[in-house]
Amino acid sequence: MRRRHGRQIRIFGASIASVCAVLLAQPAHAHTSRHHHHPVASRTVPPRAPRIERRVYMPHVAVPAPVDAGFGPTAPGVSAILIDAASGNVISAIGADIPRYPASLTKLMVLDLAFQALRDHRMTLDTQIPVSAHAASVQRVKLGLQPGDTITVQQAILAMTTMSANDAATALGEYLGGGSEYRCGQEMTLQAHALGMAQTQFYNASGLPNPNQITTARDLSILARDIVETYPEDQTFFEVQKFDFNGRTVYSNNQMLKLYPGATGMKTGYTTLAKHNLITSAQRDGRTLIGVVLHEPSWGASYQQMTAMLDTGFGNHIAPTTNTAVALNTQAAPPVQPAPPHPDLVAAAAPPRQGTPMTLPATYADWTAQIGPLTRLSRARRQAIEVAHLRGIGVPRVARVEHHGRILYTAQLAGLTLTAAHETCSALAARRTSCVIIPPQAAHMAALNQPDS
Repeated sequence: MRRRHGRQIRIFGASIASVCAVLLAQPAHAHTSRHHHHPVASRTVPPRAPRIERRVYMPHVAVPAPVDAGFGPTAPGVSAILIDAASGNVISAIGADIPRYPASLTKLMVLDLAFQALRDHRMTLDTQIPVSAHAASVQRVKLGLQPGDTITVQQAILAMTTMSANDAATALGEYLGGGSEYRCGQEMTLQAHALGMAQTQFYNASGLPNPNQITTARDLSILARDIVETYPEDQTFFEVQKFDFNGRTVYSNNQMLKLYPGATGMKTGYTTLAKHNLITSAQRDGRTLIGVVLHEPSWGASYQQMTAMLDTGFGNHIAPTTNTAVALNTQAAPPVQPAPPHPDLVAAAAPPRQGTPMTLPATYADWTAQIGPLTRLSRARRQAIEVAHLRGIGVPRVARVEHHGRILYTAQLAGLTLTAAHETCSALAARRTSCVIIPPQAAHMAALNQPDS
C-alpha cells in the first residue's frame, strides 16, 4: 500500500512538471488577454487618448500640531513689526521673518478673499452660506452652527471679526472654495504669494492647528495693509464691538478697540503653540499704522507691546505720573553699556510730525522688562533681583503703582535694548512667569491686568 502511494505521488509530480514545461514554451503574447486569441501584433491598436487627472477635493481636516520643539514656529521670543499703511514702510521690526503659526489671524486672508468676491459681485452680504457637517464640527470658539443651517455672508464676516468664530470661518471658506475648505486653502496661499507673502502657507480657513500652516509677522503686515488700503469700505467690520445674531448678542474679543484711542481693528489669535497673536490698525491725524505682534506669552503682554509700538510710531510722549521707581543695589547687575540698535530695528522712514519728536533714544538701551503687579514690596524686590541674576544685565528696580485705591508693586529690569527685553521676557515665559515690555520713556507704566503670581 505504501509502495502504491509513493508511485502516485511521483506520477502527479511528473504531470505538474509537464504542464509547466508546456506553459513556459508558449510565446509571451499568448497570455496578454483572456478574450482575444489572435496575437497582439496582428491587431491595430489606436493611440490611447491622454488621461485626464480628476482630483477630488475633500474637506481639509485640521492636523494636530507637533509638540513644542523649541525651534521654527515655536522658537522662543516674540515676533513684531510696525508699518505705515499708506507707504508700506517699516517703522520697527524684530524677529519679523521667523516662521510662526498664525492661529486665527488666518481669518484675515479669508476676509481678504471675501471682500474681493463682494467687490466682483460674485456674492452679496445677503448671500446665504450653507453650513456643512465639517464646518459645524470644528473646535470652538464658534457660533454653534448646525449641519444644514445657513448663515449670511454679513453674519459670517461679523462673527469672524468679533468673536473669531471657527464654524463661520470654515463655512465661508468652503463657500469661497466652491464647497471645499482645502481648495479655499489653496486659493488663500495663491493670494498670499501674489501679495508678496513669500513665507506663508494656508491649509484651512479657521487657523486651527496645522503644522504646515505658517506665516511671519512681516507677511501678516502685508496682508493687513492690503485689506486696509484696498478695501476701505469694509473697514467698519473690524470696528464692530458687538452685533446681534439670531437674538443673541455676540461681543468682540479684541480689547485694543477699547484700550487704544484711534484703534480701528483688526484681529486676535491664539493656540497653545502659536501663543497670543495680535494685529492692530490705528489712525491718528490722518495717518494709519499697522502693528503685528506674534508669540506673546499673554494677552496683557500683547496689548502692552502693541500699545508701546503704536505710541512710538505715532511719536507720542507719555506724561510722567506720580508712580515712583526705586532702584535696588545689587552686584548682580553690571553697568549697562550702550548697545547698537538691533539690525531688525529700522528707523522711521517717514519724518515725525512737527511738535511730536520720536521718543526712542539713539542707543535704544532704555527698554524695561516688567513682572507684576504684585501685592508685596518684598516679593517684587526679590523678583527683580532674581531676574537680574538670571540675565546678568540691566538694572533691577521696583515700581510702586496705585490701582483702584490699592498700592501694588512691579518688578522691573531696566536699561535694556529691545532685543534684550524680548529675550528676558522669553526666559521668564519659559519659567511660567508673565512679563511685559515697557518702551523708553514709559517705564512708569504698569501692566495692571496681570494677576499676582
